[in-house]
Amino acid sequence: MKIAISSQGNNLDSAVEPRFGRAAQFILYNTDTDAFEVVPNSQNLNAPQGAGIKAAERVSRLGAEVVITGHCGPKAYQTLAAAGIQVVLGAEGTSVVQALENYKSGQLKASESPDVAGHWE
Repeated sequence: MKIAISSQGNNLDSAVEPRFGRAAQFILYNTDTDAFEVVPNSQNLNAPQGAGIKAAERVSRLGAEVVITGHCGPKAYQTLAAAGIQVVLGAEGTSVVQALENYKSGQLKASESPDVAGHWE
């Protein structure tokens, strides 16, 4: 399974980025091989609008089945859900590797709705 984690850095020890659409990059982690790749999200960092939707479309094209992030707005959430991607919220304040462990152990679970309004900063 591929998991996309919003990240402030380019390795597993990096902090989870709390804002899904404005993440500097995503860590795309493959649970079958324990390998990961860094996927830049630079085109969305300063987008005036639509950053969450574009980021959602990008992780969908990468084959992610789960997204782990801090927070997710309604449009990004709807785009991810329409693609069949589970959205796991509340991972801010931890590292990417810790967020993965928390998800694998069941401490982080898929959300049933977005947790912030659109254009949240």
